[in-house]
Amino acid sequence: MAIVASPSGSRLQPEKVKALLTKAGLSQSEALIDDWCVLLGSFEDSIQDVLKQEDDLPRPNLAKYPRSEIQIPKDATESDKGGWATICIAKSIEPVNSLLDKKKVALKDNIALAGIRCLNGMNPLGREWVPGCDATVATRIMDAGATIVGKATCENACMEPSSDTSWTGIVHNPYADYYACGGSSSGSGRVVATGSADMALGCDQGGSVRIPAAFCGLVGLKPTWGLVPYTGILGLHAEIDHCGPMSRTVRDNALLLEAIAGPDGLDDRQPRSMPTEALQYSNQLDRFMRISEAHLKPLSGFKIGVLKEGFDLPMLDSNVEKAVRSAVADLAALGAEVIDVSIPEHHQICVSWTCTQALAGGRDGLLGQRTGRKELYMTDITGGPGCVSQERFDAWGPGAQNLYMKYLYVVENHGATVNAKASNLIRKQTRAYDAILSSLDALVMPTIPFPATPSFREGEQHGPLERLVRMAGTILNTAPFNATGHPALSVPVGFVPALDNQSIKLPAALQIVGKAFDEMSCFKIAACWERIKDWKSIIVES
Repeated sequence: MAIVASPSGSRLQPEKVKALLTKAGLSQSEALIDDWCVLLGSFEDSIQDVLKQEDDLPRPNLAKYPRSEIQIPKDATESDKGGWATICIAKSIEPVNSLLDKKKVALKDNIALAGIRCLNGMNPLGREWVPGCDATVATRIMDAGATIVGKATCENACMEPSSDTSWTGIVHNPYADYYACGGSSSGSGRVVATGSADMALGCDQGGSVRIPAAFCGLVGLKPTWGLVPYTGILGLHAEIDHCGPMSRTVRDNALLLEAIAGPDGLDDRQPRSMPTEALQYSNQLDRFMRISEAHLKPLSGFKIGVLKEGFDLPMLDSNVEKAVRSAVADLAALGAEVIDVSIPEHHQICVSWTCTQALAGGRDGLLGQRTGRKELYMTDITGGPGCVSQERFDAWGPGAQNLYMKYLYVVENHGATVNAKASNLIRKQTRAYDAILSSLDALVMPTIPFPATPSFREGEQHGPLERLVRMAGTILNTAPFNATGHPALSVPVGFVPALDNQSIKLPAALQIVGKAFDEMSCFKIAACWERIKDWKSIIVES
């Protein structure tokens, strides 16, 4: 790597150079160390020059997008039984359009909203992060006429499918206290289900939009990778980060997606441009539903594949399976051609997904050492040098601790080889889904193999193994599509008994997966089912 100028400035102390070499297991002669003192001293001058310059962060116009009524909930009533991390009002006084007029929207608490604390589910340890910029999706929501009414609780470091790991406390399922809302967008699921918000944004690296949508009886979409900008959102790593809408109806989901989708010029995983008409999801859906209303078979011409491996799961609850298969039968009755399909790679891709997380997720997501992308870097929360402190490790939930231990292990024992091989395998496995989807409009399967599970109570002590194993199997049908990037829509299809108490009824959900950037087919299929069925009136039990 070239130097920018002939070194003539600062010199590093020889002791610092020797310490660097010793730590790396290297040595140099005294004469060469003197050279490195000059070269590294010059490099430090460059670093200091960069650090003293004004950053290029998109500061919001707070006169146009004012924030008010900022409040930290004091009790379960104010927090909606754990759903809200912070309550506020943020809106535009000059909206660009009225797409979301009068809608109350919640943001998952890993999405930056300037001037409002962002916890990411964690104890801030006295260093509370208050972002100085707005996420692109937050600005777009306000530009569409909606009011942001708060930051919804998320699980610890966005690393848990449960809802009892956030620093702010347990988030209770809207249908049964002390049952999981699902995570990590747990609060987003609860506040929409209870009506505290009309819709919400969640973020999804392995199912974190669709799991709470399934457990809370909502429509939840993980969009195609790159469709929605992730600018200004705390992520795990760019290959699997997705931000998506959660709502009570399919149309509201399409509406919110329309407000937030499309390139922002800052997130390099997005296409440089997209046709405006392709992003008009609500108009396209309205037109389809209007035209199809007179037809007894509105899904005639649609071909839907029932994924064998999506049902071939050892922990699949029989009642969830019945509810999902009943909904699939309804799709056939609505005119869709429904066939059984098999993608053996479906069972293997979760292993690949897991192996890519260790290095990239540990470094980017936990240590905050994101590099190598053309994106907005939130420099007020980027990680410093070295490993995490004991205090920070202890404040993490079991999911984050597990990822960090895997990160340390893979760095020590495998380096980047595993990440590289797993990423290549995901590309091959993605082709298997694409091949099947090339002759289909969608794949269907259960979103989650079982209904919401009990939460641990406050003060209970459990080790990481017990906390992690209790949710085993949750992501088997969700994480594959974080890896492949296909759009995946979760739709509630009825109530089933809780696994541990037959008298408690909890939502079950169908997942609809489409071709890349074909969210519309998912919406059309879901909306046709929603039109003929009231999911809340359906109870499936043995």
